[in-house]
Amino acid sequence: MAGTGNRNRKKGTEYERQAAEFLEKKGYRILHRNFYSRFGEIDLVARQGAYLVFAEVKYRNSAQGGHPLEAVDRIKQRRICKTAAYYCLRYGYGEDTPCRFDVIGILGEEITHVEDAFFFQN
Repeated sequence: MAGTGNRNRKKGTEYERQAAEFLEKKGYRILHRNFYSRFGEIDLVARQGAYLVFAEVKYRNSAQGGHPLEAVDRIKQRRICKTAAYYCLRYGYGEDTPCRFDVIGILGEEITHVEDAFFFQN
């Protein structure tokens, strides 16, 4: 299956772009896309007012395998939190910076944005 991973990455990048545009229309400022650390990846890092927002983007073309929001399980949440902590350390955000974890689910053409989808976990 040569090229499948590359195709999936291209598809993922497209939906992350859609999610970023969606957030920008809501007044968010996108700081980073696909921030990587040894703990994992965060799809989008944004500012909304005082909040530093870490957003995970999930896509499904149908609900047959479940809603995309359901794909962000505890293990994924923990990885995102560890990566977010590293992001804050790397870019000098102190403990006084309010942070939030959002999930954006794209089901076909429908975008669902859940603010404060989960809380920080060690």
